[in-house]
Amino acid sequence: MTQGNNGSPDFERTASFINAVRERIATVVVGQDVVVERLLISLFTGGHILLQGVPGIAKTLLAATLSKALDLEFARVQFTIDLLPSDIVGSEVLDQRTNEFRTHMGPIFTNLLLADEINRAAPKVQSALLEAMQERKVTIGSESFALPAPFLVIATQNPVEQAGTFELPEAQLDRFMLLHRLEYPKPDEEREVLRRNALLGIQRADRGAIVRTEFDVIDDTPVGSSEEITAAMEAVNQVHVSETFLEHVVELVNRTRTHEAIELGGSPRAGIALIKASRARALIHGRSYVIPEDLFDLAEDAVLHRLRLRYEALAEGRTTAGLLEEMLSGMGATPMPARA
Repeated sequence: MTQGNNGSPDFERTASFINAVRERIATVVVGQDVVVERLLISLFTGGHILLQGVPGIAKTLLAATLSKALDLEFARVQFTIDLLPSDIVGSEVLDQRTNEFRTHMGPIFTNLLLADEINRAAPKVQSALLEAMQERKVTIGSESFALPAPFLVIATQNPVEQAGTFELPEAQLDRFMLLHRLEYPKPDEEREVLRRNALLGIQRADRGAIVRTEFDVIDDTPVGSSEEITAAMEAVNQVHVSETFLEHVVELVNRTRTHEAIELGGSPRAGIALIKASRARALIHGRSYVIPEDLFDLAEDAVLHRLRLRYEALAEGRTTAGLLEEMLSGMGATPMPARA
């Protein structure tokens, strides 16, 4: 890792690396600055992220562009009702020439795994990810295999279409450090998307041609390496967290557990996620210390998906987002946008 003269992390160089990554992604994906920030937070803290949004708002394009910018291996698995656990982790295959079993590694052996529409797979398949996400290893047959480093699961789900889907259980949701809810681009951003798409043109292939897509313009030249990712991860762990900030995190998580309308509050993972994500956000914003703004900005993504309302609260039309807003307002936060 690059270090300063006193042996401390070189925050300036890390900030330059982060800016280069964001600028590279911006050449392909218009807007989505907050989503890019959340992806980098997840990568630098070793967490996993669930992106919730309707189709067509560049979730897959974002993951592919990030992997190219950082020279990371990328794999995409389309989750469907007939998917099997072995389709993800791999299996033992009988080699008929030697009459011995050999291990076939699944697509999970990669750096960035995009689990597309994760809620379309059966619970047995969803649970196959639990060991990998928590312990960074998988078991095939009687053997355990370590996953590559870094390893990040970027899962997606459509919040609107529920036919043929399986709701993620609390244990699965709790493995995701962040759940970010994507929105449609702003009008000026959408105009730029349409403008860029109109300029893509075609690409000659064989005796004909194919229409180019945004995936065809991703630059394969990386702007960062595993060395710089490691440096950023080490820098995150050097970001200062004050005792006051720690108390704010404990207070918020405990409020979710004692609120009369909430049946299931935040687990200890919620507090850990808030601290880790806040440190990474501070680094991305060029600071070596966390501030209350980090907690307030990340609370929705780190806490909301871990809460479950009581039946009576649901019948009254209350929402977890509304309750979280009340809790944050009581701590002096700016109210966040109301969500379902």
